[in-house]
Amino acid sequence: MSDDGRARRRDVIVLVMLFTRHLIAKRLCVLLAAGLVAGTTARAQSRTSFAGDWVRLDSAATTPSIAAAGDVEFRTGDMGSGWGSPLTIRQSADSMIVEFTQFSAYDLQPRLRYAFALNGLESRNSIMIGHAESMQRSRVSWNGATLVIVTTHSAPIGPGGRTVNTETRQSLTMRDNGQLLIDTARFGVSGGPPNVVHSVYRKR
Repeated sequence: MSDDGRARRRDVIVLVMLFTRHLIAKRLCVLLAAGLVAGTTARAQSRTSFAGDWVRLDSAATTPSIAAAGDVEFRTGDMGSGWGSPLTIRQSADSMIVEFTQFSAYDLQPRLRYAFALNGLESRNSIMIGHAESMQRSRVSWNGATLVIVTTHSAPIGPGGRTVNTETRQSLTMRDNGQLLIDTARFGVSGGPPNVVHSVYRKR
């Protein structure tokens, strides 16, 4: 074989090798992308859904209201989950909406509505209680099958114009019997131990 023939043969072999490497790299990229998509989809599908209408199972004593006739009863007992009862939860892949009635029909106030991003970004909810607006900043994370919502509240401005923040941590877990458990930890301004309330809900 002449030198020109050997050179052409080497060129052909080099081209075949380069083309083969390109095909292998392309196939690996496709497989890697498919694996990432499948993993993300599987994680999204495995997330617990808390969607539904819920009523708290509570044996705390109640006392008659002293307001106008026909008003709801005032409750006594613990501070609850912070979301009242009954409550409605709507959940999608990237957000969760919580709505409940805080006031009685006598107060002529709309339901409270909280919107939480499930992608780790900060959520801000402006809540009107009484005559003052409260801005609450929350971040959501997953701890296994438990959804954890950490919310920072701005307390009223104290002496010297200093604003103090408090923190509430709500952990939502679905029990095997279909009940919703909400563990709510409220951390004091002074750094003392948190007040923890366990609230159990059932679907309506």
